[in-house]
Amino acid sequence: MDRRQFLVTGFGAMAGSVIPSVVRAQADRVTVLTAGGTNIVALRDGNSTVLVDSGGTGSEREVSAERVVTLFNTHYHADNTAGNERLRASGAEIVAHVNTKLWMSTPVWIPAEDRYRQPRPAGAQPTKTFYTNGSMTAGGEHIEYGYLIDAHTSGDIYVFFRDANVLAVGDVASPVRDPELDYLTGAWLGGRVDAMTKLLSLADANTRIVPGFGPVMTRAQLQAERDVMKTIYDRAADRIRQGDDANDMLEWGVLKDLPRAWKDPKKFLYDVQKGLWAHHNKINPNVV
Repeated sequence: MDRRQFLVTGFGAMAGSVIPSVVRAQADRVTVLTAGGTNIVALRDGNSTVLVDSGGTGSEREVSAERVVTLFNTHYHADNTAGNERLRASGAEIVAHVNTKLWMSTPVWIPAEDRYRQPRPAGAQPTKTFYTNGSMTAGGEHIEYGYLIDAHTSGDIYVFFRDANVLAVGDVASPVRDPELDYLTGAWLGGRVDAMTKLLSLADANTRIVPGFGPVMTRAQLQAERDVMKTIYDRAADRIRQGDDANDMLEWGVLKDLPRAWKDPKKFLYDVQKGLWAHHNKINPNVV
């Protein structure tokens, strides 16, 4: 994937936009660039810009804070929100699900590091929160946003640029790296499948779907990933009912014969196991 992907043409010159100067003359309405290792979606509206996510550490080299009036956070993880404080200090309103603000403002236990991650500075936290969905208009573009329950975290949202037909989904889709289930916040595989089903209902064959990391996806590619997650869910739920742990599921073959590779299959299945146990009443009321 090229670092800058141009999605929808026909919006006039981009002078002064968040896009690096080498491509500011491109006539593109909605663009996506990689900043600090993760994707940012930008809509330019004359003297103002709407962003989805603010990038990882180092994103300031790619994203100018000037004229950013609205910033959406698809979830709370720092690799998607590292630029929040700088953009908010320049006047941007930060829109996120209420749970994203909760996790940004609360110490969070990190098992792999045996420590608590401290709350984000107040200046990095969302200024506007919602529970279910909302909408706005910028530059004639109708923007819809909504909650995706317990898919990657407990605060995931999508942002749909309806007229441009561009759907930003954060890390609810993960085309090139192992899907992450932040089970400590309540995320689980069943929630991820449901969220991807919701996204498919919003998209059509021409929708450009932007994950938090990796290349822009088609609806067919999102459908394929959703189907893989559903297959894993069906297999893993059955093994959890039998009392299996991650090692048992890996040995049994929960991830066999699937059309994708896994960097760390044991870790992924550990997260799947934790999430399924936390939601055991949804897979079988007598599982315990």
